[in-house]
Amino acid sequence: MSVQRFRLQLFVLTSLLIGTVVAISGAIGFVGLMIPHLVRFLVGADHRRVLPIAALLGAVYLVVVDMIGRTIIAPSELPVGIVTAAVGGPFFLWMLWQRRLTGGVR
Repeated sequence: MSVQRFRLQLFVLTSLLIGTVVAISGAIGFVGLMIPHLVRFLVGADHRRVLPIAALLGAVYLVVVDMIGRTIIAPSELPVGIVTAAVGGPFFLWMLWQRRLTGGVR
């Protein structure tokens, strides 16, 4: 079995699945993708710490993003998905850039 080919197939499949999830749930799905990466970057890979901290940080993040969406163009409201996408998109570009610089090793 070609490891390189398998890795490419797995990457394409994962990308399609994540794209489907974001398309169904909306851009707010960036929270579930972004926060665990951020927490793992901050506290390490121990899931006993990552899971509870990611849950708390995700909740705090959504409250802050909702507050920003309600106040940035008051009295109108900006949808939460737009604000999360505005933060999540650059975050993932930064992650891809970091991976490219480190050669895929984290």
